[in-house]
Order: sequence, then C-alpha cells, then structure tokens
Amino acid sequence: MEKICRTLDDTRELAEKFARLIKDMGCFVTLYGEIGAGKTAFVKLVANALGVKEKVTSPSFVILNEYHTAQIPVYHFDLYRLENEGVKTILDELKEYSEGRQATFVEWAEFSQDEIPFNHIKINVTYEDDARKYSFEGFGKENKEIVEGLEK
Repeated sequence: MEKICRTLDDTRELAEKFARLIKDMGCFVTLYGEIGAGKTAFVKLVANALGVKEKVTSPSFVILNEYHTAQIPVYHFDLYRLENEGVKTILDELKEYSEGRQATFVEWAEFSQDEIPFNHIKINVTYEDDARKYSFEGFGKENKEIVEGLEK
C-alpha cells in the first residue's frame, strides 16, 4: 500500500490516521529510507497524534528515545550508528519491544539485515518529484489489518 504526500499537511493526515489505527493495540514499525527521506518526521507526527507531550527527537546518537506521556508508550530506535554488527547485539531487546501494547519505531532497519522475524509493519520512505512516498507492508494478521485500514 502506498501513499504520496506532497505537503506537510498530507503527511500529518497520514500520521494521524496511522496513530488512530494503532492506538488501541500498538505495533512494531521498521522504517527504511535515505537520509532526509522523512522517517523521523513521520515518527514525530505519529507520536504527537498519540499524545506524546515531550519534544520528539531523532535518537541517532542515543539509539533509543522513550516517551511515556501518550495513550500508549512510544519507543523510537535508530540503528544507523550501530550498523550491522552492533544490531546483532540488540536483536533480543528489539524483540521485547515488539510485544505488548506500545508503539515501537525502528529507523534504519536495513541494518538489521532482515533479522526481524516477528510481526511488524515495514514502511519505506522515498523522496522524489517534490513528494514523499510512504510504502506500507504488514507482517502478521493485525499489522495487515492496520495497513488495510490506511487505504480506507
């Protein structure tokens, strides 16, 4: 499923719809895309729509930011600085963040070498022709339903 966002308002609308679909049960999200594609911007907008009160920032230098002021806990990972070998050391931890009622976002998931076998939503973000394209793919029944909900 793909959505084209030409403006910040388009992206905000998509993020708010995504937040409404995940607020009751949470989900685990992997994000792919080049630097500046819009991964962090999307996470910020979803977190705000879920009710995060703190300023949502990129976890590039700290690996993980946690937010506990929203309707559900929000965890935001960035694997960029870990790269391939470092990611192997936290795969079990990532698995723990995939369980329960919370929203977990993992940027630079390509460094996981596709070793995320559990249910999740994969979002690929590209920037082309002055627009951002968000491609969603759900793994597992609930996540497929969330992605289908974005189409409605």
